Formats: sequence, C-alpha cells, structure tokens
Amino acid sequence: MPNQIDFQKVAIETLSIEQQALAVLAQQIDERFSRACEIILQCHGRLVVTGMGKSGHIGRKMAATFASTGTPSFFMHPGEAGHGDLGMLVRGDVLIAISNSGKSDEIMMLMPLIKHLGVPLITISGDDKGPMPQNADVALTLGEIHEACPLGLAPTSSTTATLALGDALAVALLEARGFTANDFAMSHPAGALGKRLLLHVKHLMHTGAELPKVSPDTPMNKVLYEISNKRLGLTTIVDDNGVLLGIFTDGDLRRLIDKHQGFDVNLPVSEVMTKNPLTISQEARAVEALEQMNEKKINQFAVVNDQQQVIGVIGMHDLIQAGVN
Repeated sequence: MPNQIDFQKVAIETLSIEQQALAVLAQQIDERFSRACEIILQCHGRLVVTGMGKSGHIGRKMAATFASTGTPSFFMHPGEAGHGDLGMLVRGDVLIAISNSGKSDEIMMLMPLIKHLGVPLITISGDDKGPMPQNADVALTLGEIHEACPLGLAPTSSTTATLALGDALAVALLEARGFTANDFAMSHPAGALGKRLLLHVKHLMHTGAELPKVSPDTPMNKVLYEISNKRLGLTTIVDDNGVLLGIFTDGDLRRLIDKHQGFDVNLPVSEVMTKNPLTISQEARAVEALEQMNEKKINQFAVVNDQQQVIGVIGMHDLIQAGVN
C-alpha cells in the first residue's frame, strides 16, 4: 500500500523549494549574463543548444523559445553529435552547453572540436568548478540550490532554474533586438496570435464578382435578387463612381416588412437604405473588424478606400470561419 501523505502539502513544499531556487538564481545574474547576451547578439550563425538527459529536455525548450523570439536556434544532442551530428555546428555559431554538474562526458568529448571550430561556448551549470565551465567563454551558474526531490537525486529545482535562465536570456535578447508582436506572429502564422496580427480585412473580404452593389434607383425586387444572389446578407448602394451611398441588409428587409406589412417591389432602394453606414479599411486587422462588429452589434462591414469607393464586403461569418477571435 502507498504511504499515506498529504499531497497538497507536498506540492506546496515543492513549489516553495523551487521558488527559493529561483531567488538564488537571481543573485547569480551579473556581468557574465550581459557578456553571454553580447556574444549571442554578435553571432552571425545560429545559437546551438546542447545538453544530456534532463538538461537536454530543457535545452530543447530553450532552443524553441530562442527560435520563436528572434534568435535562430536549434538543439543538438551531444550523444549524436559524437557520431556525426557535430556537423550541425559551424564557424559563426554560438554554443550553449547545459550540465548541472558541469561534467557531462558526452559534451566534454566534443570540447576539442568545439575549440577547433572557434565557436564561443556558454555553459550553464550549478557552479563554475567543473571542466565544462572551466573551458567556457562565459560560465553561467545557478548557485547553491537544493533539489525539490526529497532524495536530492531527481533534477527538479535545477531544471526549473535552468529553464528560467534560458527564458531570461531569450527575453533580454528579444528586447535588445527590438522584437515585436508582429515579428512573433511571423513565426507563428498558424497560431491564434498569428491570425490576430497577420490577417487583415483585405485577406478575407469579398471583392469583384462576389461584391453586392446596386445603384440608388434600383427597385426592391432587383435589390432582393442581388442580396440573394451574392449570399452575404446585404447589398451596398453606390453612385456612378462607386462611392458608397448606403447599404441595405436582410435585417432592414425584415424591419421594412414588419413596419409596412409588405413593400412595393418597385420602390427604389434609396428610399429605405441605411445612409452613412459604418465602414472599415482593407488595411484594418481582421480582429479589429470582429471587435467592432461585436461592439456595434452588426454582422457586416462595407470596405471602402480613401475615396469612399466600395472595394469589398466582410462579414462576421468570414472572420469566424478564418479562426479570428
């Protein structure tokens, strides 16, 4: 039978120990951290991250974070590097090597070749006494921290601190590069943020033959045909130069029927259209269009250019279908 323990108490104790580890790490941030950032910023190649075992798992995440925040990076497995993958590392790269003990045999085996290539080496270890930090251009240390594992064996606090140090490097480099949310979106086009920042109205709006539009003297029977044929729930009303005069929606139709118990099919649309309707620019972000639709409680926008000519129509369905939220 398993021991009877207070699981919540253990969880809180674990988090407390790891918080202490981060506090210790914060005291280790000094000119070495600044030097590491400068070396990476001066790199003309890629930032290569390596580590064995749990350090390797942390290294993979670090490399992914660097790559998504403006620092080209990838992970190199030190064991595989000794069997050919060291070819991933070339002059002009920078190497971050992670080992809590600073003694990883797999990484130390690569040291002569790393030195031969002239690749700057940044190490992350518990202290600076091991052979890895002793051979490093910059030796970043975690400080004297205690593992949350009660046996003191499983990497817990040390991996948390290493991950946090990697995040600190990534954020410092991000700010130094002037990396923006738009830059982030460029490397995350399939994600929610990418859609919020990269999709604009012009990418989703209906144009050309799909664009519903009629002249102001068009009778209602033909207006209804245009709305039905284009399947967008409205039509724009434009003058001879394509300038927007108003819109007429299927909602306007329902309200017209309710008010007058029907309508004259020969009635010109100019007499019942909504004048000066809300419009949007094709350069507006799609998420802005959705937010404005929700705020104004409308389902469509006429898209106009600087001359107020209609160039498209965009509906809430288009935005939702594109995954904008």
